[in-house]
Amino acid sequence: FERPVRLMDRLGGHIVQGHVDGVGVLRRAAPDLSIGCGPELLKYIVEKGSITIDGISLTVVSLDDAGFTVAVIPHTIEVTTLGARNVGDRVNLEVDMLAKYVERLLQGYS
Repeated sequence: FERPVRLMDRLGGHIVQGHVDGVGVLRRAAPDLSIGCGPELLKYIVEKGSITIDGISLTVVSLDDAGFTVAVIPHTIEVTTLGARNVGDRVNLEVDMLAKYVERLLQGYS
């Protein structure tokens, strides 16, 4: 477990709150992990952006119409549950909260 960041600390990644925004399905196992998800989540996911899978912060490598891919390094495979995941397994997803805030703010201008 990583210790939480204090407000005075330097932020070196993205903010993970621990909320589950939705569920995805494993399409390909690690290290080139591919996750299928619906458009209600996919709209918040961008290439080279952040995504949290089962509480693990990762960087999106690529997107397609039905999901996304992340590259999982060997250390992460060893110390998390991602290395034990199989095709068809369901995973919890948390999208980057900044995207949700931007969407909410822009709704007032439409």
